[in-house]
Amino acid sequence: MRKSIPFLKPNLVKKETYMKYLDVIDETRIYSNYGNLNTQFEKRILSEYFQNKGAVSTVSNATIGLMLSIMLSKRKKGRYAIMPSFTFSATAQAALWCGLEPLFIDIRSKDWCMDEKLVQNYVDKLGEEIAVIVPYATFGTVVDLSYYQNLMELGVPVVVDAAASFGSTYDGLGLEATFSGPIVYSFHATKAFGIGEGGLVYSQDEAFIEQLRKAGNFGFGPNRNSEQIGLNSKLTEYAAAIGLASLDKYPEKILIRQEIRRKYEKSMKEVGLFDHGWQLHLTRGNVAHQNVSVLSPDDCNAIDVVSFLEQSGIEARTYFSPACHQQSLFLNSNKSIMETTENIARRIINLPLWEEISDQEIDFVVGQLRLFQSKQKEVIINS
Repeated sequence: MRKSIPFLKPNLVKKETYMKYLDVIDETRIYSNYGNLNTQFEKRILSEYFQNKGAVSTVSNATIGLMLSIMLSKRKKGRYAIMPSFTFSATAQAALWCGLEPLFIDIRSKDWCMDEKLVQNYVDKLGEEIAVIVPYATFGTVVDLSYYQNLMELGVPVVVDAAASFGSTYDGLGLEATFSGPIVYSFHATKAFGIGEGGLVYSQDEAFIEQLRKAGNFGFGPNRNSEQIGLNSKLTEYAAAIGLASLDKYPEKILIRQEIRRKYEKSMKEVGLFDHGWQLHLTRGNVAHQNVSVLSPDDCNAIDVVSFLEQSGIEARTYFSPACHQQSLFLNSNKSIMETTENIARRIINLPLWEEISDQEIDFVVGQLRLFQSKQKEVIINS
């Protein structure tokens, strides 16, 4: 029997929960330009997720947030933006828009985050040619950023791409526990905290956020005088309204998503997939999961698994395959060895995760992975 199980069913808050905020918009006739609702949204985020330490600024999307943060952080005479290749291409695109060349670094096999030993090799080798380093908190994990904090204190600019990490915590704190610089979050509809489109930049450096907000408003100083290069990064009041309503529901959404991930793990264990080389992405902390990321055995290709699942009505993905250095725009970019990145990109499968997915649907997805495993074994035996 065929089932239809989509990869995602974005679940933004229903209109009834933010209608009161829309009334405010109608009354004030303020629709953008850091309006009343946006101000409330930022204040609640700073209070509820950052203990009122540092500062935040909303942005129209996370890519713009990365562009602004890189532009304001980079060494003016630097050339390279060091980043993992195992990330969404928006990270590398943001560097290009800032006039920099991406320099791709391999990842660790343990947690799929950028290999700090390789980063240090390039720091020692390239020195002032490094304009900025952009580590990625892979799939929302609360990676320990102490190494990058030390680099920043030594004068090496660092901007953290934490697209899927909003709400993820380790010992009650997020990425800011080990890093004081700019951290960029995505509020796209596909993220655990989704408002349709939008993002956030956080930093413990309040002056940096003030400068970023200025850059996101055409570089305006007093009297609408452009004092620096800028663009328009402002979040609309309508998006802020959805954001305010979403904050009320988000703690519950995180718990639901964590429970779904635990159910996948339990089901995979029960059918013996872990005994046959399947692996779950190892995350750190209480993660606000965007999806469930697994590795197929080393003798499998993810594209074959995804195709097999599709035949059963299951939609899956392969983030981030191809990795950035394998994509047309970046084929000639400088890079380290890419052994781990290419191995994981070949084997990664992102399984369906949405808040209403049932236990039966999870078991069906896992059962199809087990069936693929059995058929793969038969092919090997008969070949």
